[in-house]
Amino acid sequence: MITMQQDNSDIYVLIDIGGTAIKHGLATLDGTLLERGEMPTEAKEFGGSGIVEKVKGICKNALATHHERIKGVSISTAGMVDPALGKIVYALPDAIPDYTGVNYKEIIKENFGLPCEVENDVNCAALGEMWLGGGKGCHSIFCMTIGTSIGGAMICNGKLISGASNSAGEIAYMRVPHGMLHEIASTTYLVKRYAELRGCNISEVNGIRIFNEAEQGDSIAAQAIDDLIENLTDGITNVVAVQNPQAVILGGGIMAREEYLRPRIEKALAGKLRDIVLKATRIEFAKLRNDAGMLGGFYHFKQQQGL
Repeated sequence: MITMQQDNSDIYVLIDIGGTAIKHGLATLDGTLLERGEMPTEAKEFGGSGIVEKVKGICKNALATHHERIKGVSISTAGMVDPALGKIVYALPDAIPDYTGVNYKEIIKENFGLPCEVENDVNCAALGEMWLGGGKGCHSIFCMTIGTSIGGAMICNGKLISGASNSAGEIAYMRVPHGMLHEIASTTYLVKRYAELRGCNISEVNGIRIFNEAEQGDSIAAQAIDDLIENLTDGITNVVAVQNPQAVILGGGIMAREEYLRPRIEKALAGKLRDIVLKATRIEFAKLRNDAGMLGGFYHFKQQQGL
């Protein structure tokens, strides 16, 4: 572990690599974002080597402007990560070709002489929410991101639980009464279920339409959402039974509909969790939105660097 002397002028480069976009920013030690930017990942067009070049470009630009004030680089990224090595140990070839094996710690050190820490993007989102978001004040949380698939991350005593293969918290593979969580509690499932109930083509449907219709009193849209909630809360119940966290944080695109979802999720959980557990478990909705990955990656950097 490297410990560095700090002062108020120190600046850090924050990078969050997703399948569609690379978000980046500059922050002070307390997490104050000084700058934000975004660029397309273009993963399928240029693969892992293209992403590496974009990361180098972000670092070069930061150093050209702020010079010796830049003290390190934190990276949140899609794919399975070995955080000790700072390396992508597996990325789906269909999602990001030639990304497996990329070692950011070595790349940043060799090119810029800066310390770098790397962690999976869902794990980073969880750390960010614990530090400055919906889980602020908690030391034990489970974070779920509900999108095309469903992701999870477990934090105990303020630290990520990675597991033997760096895949702890991968709730997409959890099995509940109606099947595997990825298949029955994602936005993909919601769209398929709605199209099935409505008898329409799946290409005509998206989450925004479904929630808009449900909020206007449409019974089919409401039924599709209720079916998702039933499956999702089975997953939450299992997580709570195993970890007993102080808070479960719900993120991802559809979770922006908190006003509609919260009472329904809480009602479903009231029928599945024992009262003593229910009262001790906060259900929170992610608050950091697009900054969660960057800020969580930086919190991971701070932990690993002893800052």
